[in-house]
Amino acid sequence: MDDAALSLTSVTKSFGSVRAVDGLTLTVPRGQTVALLGPNGAGKSTTIAVLLGLLPPDSGEVTLFGGPPEHAVRLGRVGAMPQVGGLISRVTVRELLTFVAGAYPRPLPLDHVLALARITELRDRRVDRLSGGQAQRVRFAMAVIGDPDLIVLDEPTAALDAGARRRFWHGMRDLADQGKTILFSTHYLEEADEHADRIVVIDRGRLVADGTSAEIKRMAALTTVRVTARGDVAWLGTLPGVRHLEVQGDRVHLHSSDPDATVVALAQAGAVRDIEVTPADLEDAFIALTAKETV
Repeated sequence: MDDAALSLTSVTKSFGSVRAVDGLTLTVPRGQTVALLGPNGAGKSTTIAVLLGLLPPDSGEVTLFGGPPEHAVRLGRVGAMPQVGGLISRVTVRELLTFVAGAYPRPLPLDHVLALARITELRDRRVDRLSGGQAQRVRFAMAVIGDPDLIVLDEPTAALDAGARRRFWHGMRDLADQGKTILFSTHYLEEADEHADRIVVIDRGRLVADGTSAEIKRMAALTTVRVTARGDVAWLGTLPGVRHLEVQGDRVHLHSSDPDATVVALAQAGAVRDIEVTPADLEDAFIALTAKETV
């Protein structure tokens, strides 16, 4: 696709007998912010490594902006923040970022990147004397200093506290508003829910869901209808839409695929009180999707 920032077509990658990426097909248009979700060992980091040209696929095709990943990287169109990776020791943050900027044809001004990554006060500190969270912010600065069109982030907020994560996503929104394409993996589902235009869920290297946060929730998760009931409550599990129930004291949690029908049936039965409906969240959907794949 001419408007695609990245495309994977039937990509596979194995390590011995383990297939980390299994026939994955994915296209991301330019300007979209996409969250890549999956449980540990789902193949997220391997997918990102293949996408960036760091690992060759065993089969399938990978393109960035219509060409090989290596070509886009050489042109400075891609910035990446790996989940792990050491920083050059015995240099200052300023020296490191200046060195990285020299690899790009049109880098951003250093002061702008320092402010964007919230590390201005660290500019003259040696990188081997940074805390984990500070080093993570420096890696982010390295990813964006070249003013890339595509930014790929693997667990970018893993070492950040809640306040630092909030500030990080404020900066990411600024980049998204500039039309940058952003692909990020995360274990913080609230980040995907709040900041991604689109969510892609993979498990065992296979795509299991793809859509907006609202679409993913509707696709996979069950709404919880809570009621107060006493005595034998087994009959509640036979109501329309109810897939299963949980009993916690005198409160019964009904997990329903059709909450409207469930509530109507409860009202008609008239044997319960304190009806409360709680829509499914992204965590519910994520657990439902990945649990299906591991059965």
